[in-house]
Amino acid sequence: MIGQQIFNGLTLGMAYALIAVGYSLVFGILRLVNFSHGSVYAFGAHAALLFVGMKLGIFPAILMSLIFTGVLGILIDKTALEPLRKKKSMPIASLITTIGISNIIQNMLTATFGSQKKAFPALFDFGVISVGKLQISWTQICMCIISLMLMLVLVLLVHKTKIGLAMRACEQNPKAASMMGINVNFIISFTFFLGGVSAAIAGALISGYYQIVYPNMGYMAGLKAFAAAVLGGIGSLPGALIGGLLVGVSESMAATFLGSTYRDCMAFIILIIVLIVRPNGLFGKKGITKV
Repeated sequence: MIGQQIFNGLTLGMAYALIAVGYSLVFGILRLVNFSHGSVYAFGAHAALLFVGMKLGIFPAILMSLIFTGVLGILIDKTALEPLRKKKSMPIASLITTIGISNIIQNMLTATFGSQKKAFPALFDFGVISVGKLQISWTQICMCIISLMLMLVLVLLVHKTKIGLAMRACEQNPKAASMMGINVNFIISFTFFLGGVSAAIAGALISGYYQIVYPNMGYMAGLKAFAAAVLGGIGSLPGALIGGLLVGVSESMAATFLGSTYRDCMAFIILIIVLIVRPNGLFGKKGITKV
């Protein structure tokens, strides 16, 4: 039973890691916690459901949701955050703005789709594989493979491409990057696009896993993903992966041995313990500020 729950937790943790990536990407460049990211995740799941209802087919529908959710990420930056950057407002203003945007998106989803829970089609429903006493569904296997591949693509994008080099330059020194000819605002918008795409993929995978969507599904998932990002070291993509896996496994084990009422609190209990021992997270680095 322990092995079964560990594998279930790893499957869920991979999806949490994809959401946590959005937090890490934005924080790495702007030093901003984007609290609208959970609602973006819910938007991606509902967009996929909407396109499924148009009889496009499940995978074309998910592809369309990736594009629309990525564009939503750009709109969040262009309409709300970039004007604040131009006015050189305090960081707390941007933080509060993302909280407001989260509520706006959630209320728009409720007004458009209703507050009821809706069925989402199953993904990769090819049956179950038995490995000893373990019962592993093809949905779980495909979720792990897809999440791992996408994490690898993001890491390669950030570390092996020109636009990834520009992202790292903006992270280290936006003014110097701008003086070297890098369009900093474009890089920031592209980062928001990547965050939206990763959130939409996670929304589709988790919705297909549980076969259900609802407007406020992003609230707790967003908090858990934020805990995963901080746990691994916010701003670190490998940290987001490890943090997501730890959150997923701890949640699954707590639901098994303590009861389902304790599953949501385990991520934050582990987060508090790790931050007491290692304040920068597992893979975080100490920031050095020169004055």
